[in-house]
Amino acid sequence: MSRRAKWADLAPRVMTAAVLLAIGLAEVWAGGWMFALGILALCGLMIWELSRMLAPGAEGRALGLAALGMLALGLGWLLPGLMALPLIGAAAIGGAGRFARDRWIFGLGCAAILLGAHVLWGLREEAGLAWLLWIISLVILSDIAGYFAGKTFGGPKFWPAISPNKTWSGTIAGWIGAALVGLAFGYSTEAGFGLVIVSVLIAMAGQMGDIAESAIKRRVGVKDSSELLPGHGGVLDRFDAMLGAALATGLLWGLGLIPGIA
Repeated sequence: MSRRAKWADLAPRVMTAAVLLAIGLAEVWAGGWMFALGILALCGLMIWELSRMLAPGAEGRALGLAALGMLALGLGWLLPGLMALPLIGAAAIGGAGRFARDRWIFGLGCAAILLGAHVLWGLREEAGLAWLLWIISLVILSDIAGYFAGKTFGGPKFWPAISPNKTWSGTIAGWIGAALVGLAFGYSTEAGFGLVIVSVLIAMAGQMGDIAESAIKRRVGVKDSSELLPGHGGVLDRFDAMLGAALATGLLWGLGLIPGIA
């Protein structure tokens, strides 16, 4: 592969990422209803993409399931404590019942999307802005480090049967990037060095989120979840790692294993 071909997707990726980052940071900074609406919109788009991948042509179903997921998540935020979880479960199970095949993929995928979004919303509302910026930063830096290291060094593939473009060099670079974010946040807060280890674990979970979505795309025979984002494919392609990281964060947070978060 020529040098130009190797980096052909860089320009559209950077432009799309810059727009997404600007919009996302504005909503994260604002918090409240603006952040909630942004999260709901992303969830709706990801569920819509997942449904269309599993059942191409069933556009009405995809739109209906997206609306159902958004409604369940939004109503869940109005309830105390963990009362959102039954609504999320009902939306995932009810939606899965609409599929003749691969219903378990939709059920698990929908649940992951809604639970991940619920964790991100909880981080902003309960833990505070800094902790949401922490998880966003580690996912972004892990992705950037992995992309450039993988393109530059290449080498053995991480999981060629599922994701043929991912290399061990990119994967390890992603861990290093996450560790640097953990180090920066750990020593600018009271979390300390323990946040470095947690950050790497969460980056690994993010990479598994990416792998899981790649497995779904390979199963249904598509390259991207949609064509909404130039250079990135679909919304699910862009936020699959964030979902994996958010789910791991929610688990560790619930177990009291993230230093610095009360």
